[in-house]
Amino acid sequence: MQTFIEVNGKRLEVQWYGPPPGQALTLLFLHEGLGCAAMWHDFPGELAAATGCGALVFSRLGYGGSDECELPRPLRFMHHEGLGVLPELLEKAGVTECVLVGHSDGGSIGIIYAGGTPALPLRGLITEAAHVFCEDLTVQSIQAARERYREGDLREKLQKYHGPNVDGAFWGWNDAWLHPDFMQWNLEEYLPGIRVPLLAIQGAEDPYGTPAQVEAIVNQAGGRVEALVLENCGHAPHRDHPESTLKAMRDFILRLK
Repeated sequence: MQTFIEVNGKRLEVQWYGPPPGQALTLLFLHEGLGCAAMWHDFPGELAAATGCGALVFSRLGYGGSDECELPRPLRFMHHEGLGVLPELLEKAGVTECVLVGHSDGGSIGIIYAGGTPALPLRGLITEAAHVFCEDLTVQSIQAARERYREGDLREKLQKYHGPNVDGAFWGWNDAWLHPDFMQWNLEEYLPGIRVPLLAIQGAEDPYGTPAQVEAIVNQAGGRVEALVLENCGHAPHRDHPESTLKAMRDFILRLK
């Protein structure tokens, strides 16, 4: 069911699956840098059904059906999401116990929230292709995405999900990651503060990040960490290997209950 929650005076598009907060643990899905609620497709509902949890999927400001966002995005835009938006969203949604499921930028936002706030509702954290520092490979792939958006069919593919937000969603993400100062962007300071169990999933052929990202998470996170690196897998394990990813997430979540 699609609805909206107002955070910081702006409407955020949300979708609910399964039981509501208070009846079950809530899985909160945090989308990738060019994603939105709809781009998770059936995966949140499938994971909710497999675990008996509820699922809350939302589009960040400037994405999908949420209100538009002013540009340029600040280079600390993920910090703003993790430290400011997420706590208010969870409170307004009535979520008292949750597991964050974050993909790419969404995984990084989850790390900031888990390690940089009291994170009182948090029972566990799952990341897919999360970044904790900027790599040359990441910059090269984001530069290639810029060319596909300008000259190829990427804008057309994204517009069916983002509608009038499409240009803001793309350029807000792309310009921030390609800013020269973004090479110094780093989230490792938040890892020791993560006290909940964490599952880090990465594709071995991810064009946006190397296994060094997972190694940093495993070596520095303050709680119990499990890692899964999937062969023949790119940037989106839940799309490239849906069965393996669903099983790994399901088993992890069931061990938390």
